[in-house]
Amino acid sequence: MYNLVERRKIYFIISGIVISLGILAMVYSLLTTGAPFRLGVDFRGGTRFEVQFSQPVTEAQIEDVFAEFGVTSPAVVALRGENLQNAWQIRTEFKSPEAAQAIEVGLSEIAPLLPGTTQVQSVSPSVGAEVTRAAFVAVIVAALVILVYIMFVFRQVPNPFRYGTCAVVAMLHDLMVIFGFAAITGMVLGWEVDALFLTAVLTVAGFSLQDTIVVFDRIRENIMKRPLERYETIVNRSILEVIHRSLATQLNAMFVMVAILLFGGASIKPFIAVLFVGMLSGTYSSIFTAVPLLVAWEKEEIPSLKKA
Repeated sequence: MYNLVERRKIYFIISGIVISLGILAMVYSLLTTGAPFRLGVDFRGGTRFEVQFSQPVTEAQIEDVFAEFGVTSPAVVALRGENLQNAWQIRTEFKSPEAAQAIEVGLSEIAPLLPGTTQVQSVSPSVGAEVTRAAFVAVIVAALVILVYIMFVFRQVPNPFRYGTCAVVAMLHDLMVIFGFAAITGMVLGWEVDALFLTAVLTVAGFSLQDTIVVFDRIRENIMKRPLERYETIVNRSILEVIHRSLATQLNAMFVMVAILLFGGASIKPFIAVLFVGMLSGTYSSIFTAVPLLVAWEKEEIPSLKKA
């Protein structure tokens, strides 16, 4: 039987390298932009225009209109989708209703705007801060609930606290991965973090915990069935028994995400890309982070946790 957990030090090194690169990207972004990611209008405050022209226009023409009103670097994105021909989304710093109306008139001078398709939305930075706090609290509460739940369900096996802690650590591992990914794509591709990013964070946290619990539950079952077998052997057997199920579940979702990344609209790609990376990391961490950490803890290979 192929032994996966015996190579746990390699898995820890891989995770350490990936997370370290993400932290470096966030630090660089913090030093250059004042935030660990490129923040969108939803967080820094600003105005978002969504317009649809009756005939083709270029990005440069749109930028020229905004330049006339003192906006030198608007975030201009072409929208793709059903009934979205010649549609654009433009994000700028906050504009008063009067200034936004004047910009809308300037855009209509490039080409006529389709009636009923123009949307102008201004967002206060306090709204983004409030949503961020709510998401942060949600992650903390989810971690505590899962920790208590696993300790209760796994009470028949030795050290149930370790199972819950390792599941939470794997979730935090996945969140750090997508934070680093957001920082890197912000620097390289100019992608901004918006409210959808928080949705992706909560979704990834849920998938990560679910995947880890599936593996841990099989370990619990095999411990009760084979009480005399070596712990490392039981864990390795459990991984091999559930790995095909875990991969099949995640791959089905990933194939759909790849299709959206290839053929979907530009406005949704950052959200889908974060989800894809998060689910990929969640599949990895449930098998190659949470379980190896549990084995290392049980075998007292982590000096500071020997008595925990």
